[in-house]
This record gives sequence, C-alpha cells and structure tokens, in this order.
Amino acid sequence: MACESEASRRGGDPPRERAGLSCAMRRFALIPVLATLAGCAGQPADRSLSFAMPSHFSQASARAASPALDRWWTRFRSPELTRLVDAADLGNLDIAAATARLAQADAQARVTAAALFPTVGLSADAQQSRGSGTTTRGVIVSPKPRGVLDIGLNASYVLDVWGQLQDSARAAEWIAQASVFDRETVRLATQASVVTAYFQYALAQERLRIAGENLRSAERILGVVRQRLSAGTGTALDIAQQETLVANQRASIPLLRQTAANARTTLALLLGRPPQGFDVRAAGLSSLATPRVSAGVPSLLLVRRPDIRSAEASLAAAEANVEVARKALLPQIQLTASGGFQSAALSTLLRPESAFFSLASGLTQPIFEGGRLRAQIAVSDAQRRELLEAYRKAIVSALSDVENALTAIRESDRRDAALREAAAKAREAFNLSEERLRQGTIDLVTLLNTQQTLFQAQDALAQNRLSRLQASASLFQALGGDWSGDGRAVPDDRQATTRAAAAAAVTEMSQ
Repeated sequence: MACESEASRRGGDPPRERAGLSCAMRRFALIPVLATLAGCAGQPADRSLSFAMPSHFSQASARAASPALDRWWTRFRSPELTRLVDAADLGNLDIAAATARLAQADAQARVTAAALFPTVGLSADAQQSRGSGTTTRGVIVSPKPRGVLDIGLNASYVLDVWGQLQDSARAAEWIAQASVFDRETVRLATQASVVTAYFQYALAQERLRIAGENLRSAERILGVVRQRLSAGTGTALDIAQQETLVANQRASIPLLRQTAANARTTLALLLGRPPQGFDVRAAGLSSLATPRVSAGVPSLLLVRRPDIRSAEASLAAAEANVEVARKALLPQIQLTASGGFQSAALSTLLRPESAFFSLASGLTQPIFEGGRLRAQIAVSDAQRRELLEAYRKAIVSALSDVENALTAIRESDRRDAALREAAAKAREAFNLSEERLRQGTIDLVTLLNTQQTLFQAQDALAQNRLSRLQASASLFQALGGDWSGDGRAVPDDRQATTRAAAAAAVTEMSQ
C-alpha cells in the first residue's frame, strides 16, 4: 500500500505489476542493512587446544618413520586370523548397524539441504454445488447446480539472506561425516576384538598343550615313585604327594578347554554367526609372528584416528548450529506464487481468460519470544563447548593409547627374555631332578619343587607371549588401524576449511 501511494503521488496511475515490483525493490533494499545485523550475530568459534602437541612419543625415537598399517592383522602371519578378520568386516552386526546409521545421517542431510530450494506443488480441484431454493420467505426458486474446475501450481521460497539454511545444511553434512568416522571406529574396534579373541583362543590351545605335556611328565614321575615304593626306597607319602600334583594338572585342563570354548563363541559373535557348528583352527601362540611397527609422529593421529575425526566433525556441526541459532534472531523473507486456470466448464478451462496468478512476499522479524531464541543460542553454544572438550579429550586419549601400547611392547619384550631364560633353566633343573630321582640321590620334595617351577615358568611364558601380541594389536588400533583417514569427502570448500583449522591447531599446539 505504501509503495502504491508513493507511485500515485509521483503522477500517473502505474500498472499494478509495476507498483508491486517497485515495492519489492524497496523491500530488498533493506537487505544490506539487515546483513550488517547478521554480521553482528556471529562470532568466531575458539578451537584452540589447552595443551601442547608433543613432537614425538616418549617411548619411541624422535625420528620415527610413518607406520605401515595396511591390513595390519596380516602382519601376525596367520591365514586363519586373516580369514576371520575379513569375515568380520562383512558379517559383523555392529558394523552393519553403524552402516545403517550412516545411511540415516545421509538421508537426513538431504532432507535438511532441501530447504535451500523452492517448493512447487500441483493442485487440481473440481467442485459441484447447488444452493437452497427456499431461503427467501414466500419465494421458491429452482436453484441450478454450479460447478468450478481449478488447476494450478503453487510455489514458495525462503530467501536464505543470512545463510541460516546453509548453516543448517552444513551441520547436517558434518553429522553425516561424523557417522562415517563412527562406522570406521566400530570397524577398527571389531577388528581389534577379533584379533584379541583369536589370541585368547590360541593361548588356550597353547596352555592346553603345555598342560598335557606337564601331565604326562607328572604321570611319568608318579610311575618312578611307585617303582621306588616297590623297591622299598619310597614311601606312601611320596606317592600321595605326586598323585596330588597329577590331579591338579588334570583339574587345570577342563578350565582351559572352557576358556577356549568361550573365545570361540566370542569369535562367532564378532563374525555375526551362531556358535553352533562354528570352528576355529589355531595351533597356538608360538605359530604367530610378532610384528614390529613404527609409531610415527603424534600429529598423524589427528587425521588417522577415526574417533578424533568424528569428534572434529561433531564440533564443526555444533559450530554451524550455533550460527543457525544466532541467525534465528534476524528477519526471514519468503516469496510465494500461485497460478493456474479456473473455470465453470471443462471446455473453457484452458482458455487464456481462465488464467489467474498471485505473487506475494513477506518479511517476519522476531520481536518478543520470552527469551526463547536467546536461550537456544546459549544451548547451542554450550553444546559446542562440550564437543570442543570432547575433541580435546579424544586427542589426549589417543596419545595415551599409543604411549601405553609402546610401554607394553617394551616391557613385555624385556619380560619375555627373562621368562625364556627362566623356562630353560627350569627345564634343565627338572631333567636333572628326574635323573637323580631315578638314581636315588634326591628326595621327592626337591623334584616336586622343580616340577612346580617348570609348570609355572612355561605358563608364564605363554601368557607373556599373549601380552606381547596384544600390545602389538593395541598399537595398531591406537594408531588408527588400516583406515586411510580420507573418509567420505565433504564439499571441497568445507574440507579445505576443516583441514586448515586442523593445521592451525597443530601449529598452535606445537608452539
């Protein structure tokens, strides 16, 4: 109305279309002014970290080479383990669920991005009506039916003047990207779980082999003691003591079989299969190779660890949501249009005279919301700060995981050398004791002690071998596994922005 009145004052009677265009031009002339307000609504997010990024791991050399992690489970040189991990990649139910969550996030990102485009709908109506012929007192008429045919298009479009819709779409894309990294985190954890369960199964097999050898040795000594009793050089106490040792060795075997069965069931679950009929072929830990892997430099974890990348993507989504909440304070401009044909008869529906159209624009500005919009900004900002701390914690946890794995590798190597020597000496002492028992130069108590020492040394050596293999698997997992770190690419400009932010963070943490 104000635009039309001003046009009338300037002289003449401009057409309605020209007046509407002039009004729209004046409305859009307000956009630069409101854009200034939009600039005041956003503030740069603080991504600085509260600690310095180390230049190297304390348990590794300062010039550590980049780790070679492609299909890291093959480094243990076990075809059976390789088969199990590859099968878990395809059949694990947690990975399948994570893939479904990724598909949901992808679809939700497309739903959110659809708000950037106009909406267009088709409508078609047909009405037939007849009024009453007795609504006027004393007059009776014969009303005629009246029909109306209507077909048209409706369109609406919200102008994303401040970029609020783009921020929403960006947040949804980052959430979908985080889902990619979450799936890789689940996949890496599954691979490590399969490797660990296989090691447990192999250790049970190894300990069963050792327990069987020790049982046969104890039974052989029992035969010698019985021979001494028959010869009059032994006693019933000697027999009872050795029989006790034999019984204890027999009692340890069912528990080891149960451990092996539990590990086999765990492997079946990780592969998404029922345990009935599932079989694992593992000779023992001694058949596995002990891989060596370089830890590389700590900054590589920022791009190699999927959990860190997930935390980073979630933080980026939260930052975009903060901008969405801030821009909700600004005006919203919406354009709507409708047009089509309307007629009382089908024969004249598509004539030019039956055409109609309507154009409209609207601007809405929040004035009083009871503090709701400001509170939403506070909520979004608090969520961003929470995710920033989660991002920092993910980096610290990754650094700790690598250090713990390196320490475990170093100490288990040292312990392995000592245990090997102890087992060799225990075997030598047992052989000498058995020989001297046959000669009658030592008593059974000495032999019993050497037997117990040998059994314990062999068992400790096998369990330390498990610790060494598990430490290697933990290091592979702590370094990010065989994941390349690329993930699914986000739009190029946003990916460049994210990598620039990560590079800035590395530079800052190194200072």
